[in-house]
Amino acid sequence: MSLLIHDKVATRRAWLHLPFSRQLTLSFITLAILTLIWWSVTAFGLLGPLFLPAPQQVLQKLFAIASPQGFMDATLWQHLTASLTRILVALFAAAFIGIPVGIAMGLNSTVRGILDPLIELYRPVPPLAYLPLMIIWFGIGETSKILLIYLAIFAPVALSAMAGVKSAQQVRLRAARSLGASRWQVLWLVILPGALPEILTGLRIGLGVGWSTLVAAELIAATRGLGFMVQSAGEFLATDVVLAGIAVIAIIAFTLELGLRALQRRLTPWHGEQR
Repeated sequence: MSLLIHDKVATRRAWLHLPFSRQLTLSFITLAILTLIWWSVTAFGLLGPLFLPAPQQVLQKLFAIASPQGFMDATLWQHLTASLTRILVALFAAAFIGIPVGIAMGLNSTVRGILDPLIELYRPVPPLAYLPLMIIWFGIGETSKILLIYLAIFAPVALSAMAGVKSAQQVRLRAARSLGASRWQVLWLVILPGALPEILTGLRIGLGVGWSTLVAAELIAATRGLGFMVQSAGEFLATDVVLAGIAVIAIIAFTLELGLRALQRRLTPWHGEQR
């Protein structure tokens, strides 16, 4: 009986920790089913092309945008390059500033008392709310666009770093101190490795928030960018271009997410084993 229960538990754990290749296969099957439903809805005329173009029509438009024909005086690659530049610059800036700020907040209650209320006050505010201030203070150039995305990414990165530092196991801290480790050694060898999983999770969350802020950022007098392309296509009721742009954003965001997941598995292999 105990062997039977053990086998069932092992089977359930194996299902929860599927190999990456099998997870990828299931993801492709899910996407294929959704695409089939989409095609069926358009093929049987349940929705008109204005509301939901057929998958093949969206694919054709995607190839057309990627060609020199482009859309709104720029090709897909130029729109993609503009958006990726804004996202990545904002992400690196948020990591460069947010991680040290979060660590300082986790280590020092005075720093936390000063900065935590400020972050918590602006964090729930939608980016569109302070979009006018970005334009007034920084103009309509790239600075205001990148800063808007940066503000969206900074909060989850800083708060995750703070949570990671505060979650450091006291047993390990006491053991390191009893062995004569200095403050810097405790920070680099105990606290930071323990906080790294939370920090990387914060970067993943921040990247997702940054992509959702992209459209708002590219409302600031942009002439190129995926968000600008989607917004402009919506004004002209070009639904196929809207769906093509959304698909590209989703694919690029998912690819970057997979990259961060791989980095997290490589840098913190013990984290997955603990869970």
